[in-house]
Amino acid sequence: GLAFIGVSFSVNTKYGNPYSYQLCDQFPMGNIIDRDYKYAMSMDEDGWLVGGGYKQFDYSGKMPYIDSSHTELLRIGSMDVSKGGTSIQQVYSAMESISFDPFPFYPEYLKGGGGKKNNNNYNSGSAPSSDITLIVSVVEEYSDDSYSTYQKFLNSLFTAMKNADGGSCMDDHDTDPHVSMARGVKFKSSYHKQQYMYAANLEVAVWQAMYPKGVVIGSKSYASFPPGVKGSKKTVGYGNIYFFFDRNNITKAFPPSSSLTDQQFYYSTLFSKGKASSFYSSVTSYSSNNNQEDNGDSWEYNPYQWKTNMAIHDQTNGWDLPPNCNEEGETFVGIPLSRQSASNLQSTNTFQEQFDFEYLLDRNFTYIKSFGTNHGWLVGGEQEGNSAGSIVDIDTAHIPLFNLGTTNPNMGGLSLSDMIKVLKTVQFGTLYIKPAFVFADSNGHLKLQFEADASSALGYLYDNLCQMLGIKWNYISPSNSYGLYTNCAMHAAGDRASYGCGPANANSGGFCPQMTLAYSPRFKSQDMAAEYITNANNYVDYWRALYPYGVAVGTNKFCDTMTSSGYSGGCLGLFLNRMDLYYVFAPDLSGAWVQFHSNGDSIAPSSIAPTYEGGCDNPRNHYLDKCYKLQYKKYKKSSTISNFWSSLGNVGKLSFVTLSFMMAVMIVAIMFVRVRKQKRKGEKDMLRRLKRRKRRDKGTKEPILPDSDIPLGVEQQNYSRMSGLTRNKSMEDGWKSGAVSGALKSAKSYDAPILQPNRSTGNDADLGARSFPLEESNTSRKSKRRSSRRQSPPQRNSSLNRLADGFDPTDNPNFFLT
Repeated sequence: GLAFIGVSFSVNTKYGNPYSYQLCDQFPMGNIIDRDYKYAMSMDEDGWLVGGGYKQFDYSGKMPYIDSSHTELLRIGSMDVSKGGTSIQQVYSAMESISFDPFPFYPEYLKGGGGKKNNNNYNSGSAPSSDITLIVSVVEEYSDDSYSTYQKFLNSLFTAMKNADGGSCMDDHDTDPHVSMARGVKFKSSYHKQQYMYAANLEVAVWQAMYPKGVVIGSKSYASFPPGVKGSKKTVGYGNIYFFFDRNNITKAFPPSSSLTDQQFYYSTLFSKGKASSFYSSVTSYSSNNNQEDNGDSWEYNPYQWKTNMAIHDQTNGWDLPPNCNEEGETFVGIPLSRQSASNLQSTNTFQEQFDFEYLLDRNFTYIKSFGTNHGWLVGGEQEGNSAGSIVDIDTAHIPLFNLGTTNPNMGGLSLSDMIKVLKTVQFGTLYIKPAFVFADSNGHLKLQFEADASSALGYLYDNLCQMLGIKWNYISPSNSYGLYTNCAMHAAGDRASYGCGPANANSGGFCPQMTLAYSPRFKSQDMAAEYITNANNYVDYWRALYPYGVAVGTNKFCDTMTSSGYSGGCLGLFLNRMDLYYVFAPDLSGAWVQFHSNGDSIAPSSIAPTYEGGCDNPRNHYLDKCYKLQYKKYKKSSTISNFWSSLGNVGKLSFVTLSFMMAVMIVAIMFVRVRKQKRKGEKDMLRRLKRRKRRDKGTKEPILPDSDIPLGVEQQNYSRMSGLTRNKSMEDGWKSGAVSGALKSAKSYDAPILQPNRSTGNDADLGARSFPLEESNTSRKSKRRSSRRQSPPQRNSSLNRLADGFDPTDNPNFFLT
């Protein structure tokens, strides 16, 4: 079993999983990992176990786990009481019965070593791999007696576990404190490894300078245990000890019985208060030999030694990358085979009903005693009351066919959207699979092999994928209609299914349909291993008899595609990693849709707008999921408006409603402004008429201004507006000749403002004696205007004559604009 009591160093970082705990404010663990692949080439599918974890849709495609940084203090082991384990209730009872003071931790150094190493003397074409570990120690603080606070805690813990009837599977000694950072790490060269080790240990040296006597681990943030419990978040505090159901699941926190001293609190909050800059500037080097596990050997990985059969990969180890690929990736296309999990802790979708892999598993540990990794059975899903304490995962049963690598185009990969664009054009028929046998491969992993028929639809699909998305190798280049390619696919453009595994194939290529049941299971004996393999293959023989020609897997809710051949099932999936199925492609280009599921959360399939004219009536759009549903009548017919509204989605509906509201407000505002403008104009006209009528009733003459020839009583506003109008040449000549000025002086009365004459050349002495009539009625003026409209339009040089005939300029303010 893998349950334990320990201390967490988990952090929540910008580029990590957003659900990671922030339980350690003292050590910025993100500073000692190589998330950008500056030094490292690859590692196992879990990636970095510290530094924040991985978010979904990470370029590397690592498992989207939270930060699981920790150090064990006591291994509880199995929680099955019937097999010598200790139950969770017994652990809780023992921990709640003891008291302990907070004890500090001191960072020692970071080292490599251990792990696979490949045992290849660095010359077999594969890079050596190892684990990365941070060594820490518990600072022994003594009081009056000869026992430290940590020793007192251990003595109290073992006594309490004994009193709680703890099982014999629990360790009888404490664990050497260390933090496992990554497993199966492959560096680009021995030089890159040394550079990484130096940079990471330099960071550790800064921590040592900050905390010369260690530091109590904790945080001022909030958290709830177990994760996801609503309404129970509490302050984390400092000096806690946690019970880990597995390394990803903390179920309970046990606070210390005493608070921190002033000195302990100062150091525990030193980094979070921003007081670490002086230490980073002062510590510029370190000296240590703890990381020299390679004994000074020099080596460098040669990507041109890459082989096509390296696509058959060990997921507990790093990849050997092809040329021009600078970052690993777990993205692949394959056949989804998972089913609804029986566990209440996790949930998944059911993608097939043809195979129940539960019959191949040893849930009761009849044959198997343990697993080589934190992962238990990879198929069937975890069960509630998992006594082994392995990571609680959903069912991840699948058959990988083609590894596409990283989705980071800046590191040699292909973006996720471009992958989907090309995969939509890949032609393949209904995919039939037929199980062959259960076996343990050369890495000790338990697998179910499927028939690798190069002439089947599965083999034809593999050939097309290699031709369209394989890497350039042996002077053979890939080709697709979009011109989108990757340097990180683990398959060559010239590889074919006939080169793959199987008795009828060449066994030199990457085509080998097989499903992993468990990583490195450890059997109780060789006889037990042989008996398990025999019993498992007996059930496989039953499937072979049930499906003599293979079967196209699917359900009535997933991949129930009716293709041109009339069959259903047999879809292809695009996986971000073995846990996250993202996109599904139906056979014969009959449909493609989003099918995303991770950690119990799923996104509903989305309809994509047709990319060619003609909508779904165009045959080139028939592969779209919306058109596919219309073609096979997968939903009820409704009106055009309801179809349009349902196709918008939540964002589209919100945008449509917002735009409609803005348009309505704009129309109302324009109408309101126009009404106010017309109302204001009408009020001005009425006021002008009243002033004119008042002047007519008085019957007084208005004198001429002696210096500007402007009559008194003229509205200043109208005069200013009229004085800015442009005069034509004939009018200006009239002003200069003095004909108009004389008429103005001899006028008895004025009904409207007159434009100001040109004072620079005007001669008032010779103006004519004609004047505008004072008592002329409105009816008389209107009749004259009507009669003038019936006559031919006046010429440009007749402006003075119209003034002399009694024309009123205010009736037509644009008169002088001609």
